[in-house]
Amino acid sequence: MNHSLKNLKEHMEQWDLVLTDKMEQQFLMYYDLLTEWNRVMNLTTITAFEDVVEKHFLDSIVLAAYMNLEKDLKLIDVGTGAGFPGIPLKIIFPGLHVVLADSLNKRIRFLEEVITRTGLEGIVAVHGRAEDLARMEEYREQFDLSVSRAVAYLPVLSEYCLPFVKKGGVFVAYKSGDTREETEAATKSVGLLGGGLNKVHKFRLPDTEYDRSLVFIDKTGITSKKYPRKAGTPAKQPLGVECI
Repeated sequence: MNHSLKNLKEHMEQWDLVLTDKMEQQFLMYYDLLTEWNRVMNLTTITAFEDVVEKHFLDSIVLAAYMNLEKDLKLIDVGTGAGFPGIPLKIIFPGLHVVLADSLNKRIRFLEEVITRTGLEGIVAVHGRAEDLARMEEYREQFDLSVSRAVAYLPVLSEYCLPFVKKGGVFVAYKSGDTREETEAATKSVGLLGGGLNKVHKFRLPDTEYDRSLVFIDKTGITSKKYPRKAGTPAKQPLGVECI
């Protein structure tokens, strides 16, 4: 079946981005692998081509409308799952140095297949829980940008992601629906982790009825060595929300 990325290309043009022939082929290969592997493992409930383009590819790269990614940046995608938003961002911005982190090894095998088959360079997939990886010297406070579309409460997600970000860097959480309660609840935890809430960009995903938000959190200091806490604790006892 012949698929067209015309819709993606048109939206990218609104952000002064160009979808090259090479990028288009990489996205099409990514889609083919996603649907192929999804038959034997749970990667996504969204499989129709146009839906994947709008709700995964476009949703991933919308960050470019609010942030300059045409720079030599180190990016980590925490809880990447099927590779969103990290792989679409890498395809559009090949100069990014990307780490895809996920706790399920079978997803890592899928991601490595995507990286190989699409010919992407400067991107690796690593297996491990965020709480463990963030304590490793090669990852802790080594990134200019941490992103995550993981479905986790923002105070929890902040403890997963902010320890990876160097001082002066940014953590961007991809969220759906109304984020006011979450961002308010995360104020204390973000501060304890050496960060500060910058801005929340709210928008409707083009050609859909899905309300989305990008929560920008600046890394203003150094994360205390006691964070992140041991694996499983952040989700059970969200930092700054319950007494620890």
